[in-house]
Amino acid sequence: MDTRLDNKVAIVTGASRGIGLGIAERLVAEGAKVVITARRQDALDEAVASLGGPEYALAVAGRSDDIDHQTETVKRAMDAFGSVDLLVNNTGINPVYGPMVELDLDAARKIVEVNCLAALSWVQQAHNAWMGGHGGSVVNISSVAGIQPAPGIGFYGATKAMLAHLTAQLAVELGPDLRVNAVAPAVVKTQFATALYEGREDEVIAAYPLKRLGVPQDIGSAVAFLLSDDAAWITGQTIVVDGGLTLTAGAE
Repeated sequence: MDTRLDNKVAIVTGASRGIGLGIAERLVAEGAKVVITARRQDALDEAVASLGGPEYALAVAGRSDDIDHQTETVKRAMDAFGSVDLLVNNTGINPVYGPMVELDLDAARKIVEVNCLAALSWVQQAHNAWMGGHGGSVVNISSVAGIQPAPGIGFYGATKAMLAHLTAQLAVELGPDLRVNAVAPAVVKTQFATALYEGREDEVIAAYPLKRLGVPQDIGSAVAFLLSDDAAWITGQTIVVDGGLTLTAGAE
């Protein structure tokens, strides 16, 4: 594997499983040290072991939208590995399903806190601790639901559209030494997304030109590219990684 991220240190939120763990695996394979976060320490410990142990990965348990957790994570990354060069805001929640006219507004506020404001706060923390003086690269995980209407998960999509705009705004404000991009996946086969395909996968993939759903490794490879110097002239972009879904008429 190419070591284009050699000597880099990355924080990846929501990385005990699924897309986040797939991203962390790819970053380690390309030479980076990773600090991973999630709610459950036991799941994080298993992830660290799968990533090669403490020489390659450090786990810090906590809520992604908790400022104290963010501060602790960045400090521990600095103490353990000496820098925070890369940041992947992967954590996202969607505790509701249904039409927006029936949306519980307290749930909506929580979705904004986690999917948007927490991502901004992580950038602020990394910028203050290291990136502001040394540069770096950030990738936010958006969604195709933020690009086109998605029945049942409309407000989740609205927050992902906001995240894509935050990505562009931060890219303008933080350049030239700090790049900020986003990746917008379609349905990826993870526990988080099972409600979108379980029991009807053949029906769902019919809308995809590549005739399959995504897997975490598909997103990990795109993120690794955007974080690396191979993407040195790319900033403020939301890269769609969707198996062609958004190209098809009537896609959901």
